[in-house]
Parts: sequence; structure tokens; C-alpha cells
Amino acid sequence: MIREITAEETYSIRQPVLRPGRPILECQFSGDQDEGTFHLSIFQNSNIIGVASFMKNSNPFFKNHTQYQLRGMAILAEFKNMGYGSLLLKEGEKKIDLVNKDAMLWFNARITAVDFYKKHGYECIGKPFEVPGVCEHIVMFKDHLN
Repeated sequence: MIREITAEETYSIRQPVLRPGRPILECQFSGDQDEGTFHLSIFQNSNIIGVASFMKNSNPFFKNHTQYQLRGMAILAEFKNMGYGSLLLKEGEKKIDLVNKDAMLWFNARITAVDFYKKHGYECIGKPFEVPGVCEHIVMFKDHLN
């Protein structure tokens, strides 16, 4: 089951997956509370097992588009490779497409996740870069969500 949640409800998944051993404050992302941002969660037996946040945010790589940024996509380790990430991503794309048919989605993908996103039609742009204290990332995008 997928449903919208608050930014604060994402932290319990973001922390162990994206910022293990780090303070919970590092799980609060710029844009979490902005208008146009929505947070999705996927549940198993009423427990949140994955989250993804979609923010109306522009990247200078892209022009002439309504842009959304995916941030904080995280699935608990014991539930990875079961299709839950795909379900969250597709639901987010669908919600964005309902609001704006011409919107695009971009994000800073961990290098380890590039193949996952490529399976869903996303492309890389630019060169890899280091997010300090996290890992190497690259910008990925998809122009048409559906």
C-alpha cells in the first residue's frame, strides 16, 4: 500500500538507509516543507518500509520545463530488490503527471542506484560528483513521465 505521509514520517526510513549512524537532523532536506512537495511511503503490515519525496525544484541543467526533484528515496535493506522502489517511483511519476503533463523529474542518484533508474527510463547528465559525507552521485532525469 502506498500513501502520502509528512516529511517527518520519512525520517525513520531515511536515517538507516541514507544517513546510517548520523543525527536525525541530517534527514531533514531542504524543500521538505515547500508547497508542491509530497512524500510517499510504502507499507507492509502497517509498517513503513520505503519512502520517496518529490519536490517542485529546478536544476540549471534543464530549461523550459516544470521540474520536480526526487529526494530521499529509501527502502529498508531487508525489502530491497522486491519491487517496492519501482512502485514508489511509478506512483510519484503518476502524481506529478496528473498535476502537469509536461513536467520532468530529475535527481542526484547514488552511483550504486544508476542501473535501477535506467531500467525506468532515466538518463544520466553531467559528471559524477561527491556529496560530502555520503557518496558519489550523478544527475539523472526523465523528460516525459507517462
